[in-house]
Amino acid sequence: MIFFKKLYRFCQSWTGTVVIVLLVMFFFMQAFVIPSGSMKNTLLIHDFLFVKKFSYGIPTPHIPWLEIPVLPDFNKNGHLIAGSGPKRGDIVVFRYPRDTKQHFVKRCVGVGGDKIVYANKTLYVRMHEGDEFMRAHYPKDLAKLGGEIYVKEPYKEKGIHYNPKKDIESDISVHFNIGDFAMSPTYFKELGDQIGFNGGNAYVFEVPKDEYFMMGDNRDYSYDSRFWGSVPYKFIEGEPWFVYFSWDDNKGIVRWERIGRSVETLENNDAYIHDYDENDTLG
Repeated sequence: MIFFKKLYRFCQSWTGTVVIVLLVMFFFMQAFVIPSGSMKNTLLIHDFLFVKKFSYGIPTPHIPWLEIPVLPDFNKNGHLIAGSGPKRGDIVVFRYPRDTKQHFVKRCVGVGGDKIVYANKTLYVRMHEGDEFMRAHYPKDLAKLGGEIYVKEPYKEKGIHYNPKKDIESDISVHFNIGDFAMSPTYFKELGDQIGFNGGNAYVFEVPKDEYFMMGDNRDYSYDSRFWGSVPYKFIEGEPWFVYFSWDDNKGIVRWERIGRSVETLENNDAYIHDYDENDTLG
């Protein structure tokens, strides 16, 4: 009883409050703000949400804002306790591999061992489990490229979209020419005879073991794994949980209908799938 009384008094103190808040932020959940439109129309700019830090293991804690590790990376995998990594289709918060002080949020579209093909505003995934797995789970979405079976656009969440007016190839050519594009040009006769600036009609990427290929739902305006490559497990931070506040900068209003909604609800309910911003940029 004496121990619990002391613990109660400690929790009531300023020091105790700070310790409790830090423990929650380090190991359970952390606030995150959507900074760009790359996940529209699922997650919108200035959606304020909580991230579950324990979804894929317990990441090594960092001091908020400073992003300085509190503990060494004992396991050399960025996690105090390792867990199963993201699954295909999960929306994931992770550290940007080129600058680990930045956090990105994208959808995992491929896992280690998968082969990713992107062509003509279409995503194809050859899943490492093999042909029978794809036939059993995606019987209506199969396509054959170069003699191999792929799943064509395997993710059906309502916020995933392309902009038919956007010339994404122009962006790709700019980034490709400066060495800022991770996928390799290739040619598949099944995709037609039109050859692009790079000598192919598609782009391919093989996802290394324990890494994840991430793409934004706003496919034509997402700076993602197509450009900078796959994300190692050590940079995986967690899974978005629910929106606790949402603000529309353009209209200067609170988006009340989004507050308190889980991400699962936002990505599957037509009532919340809206394009609030016409001024999209690659982000």
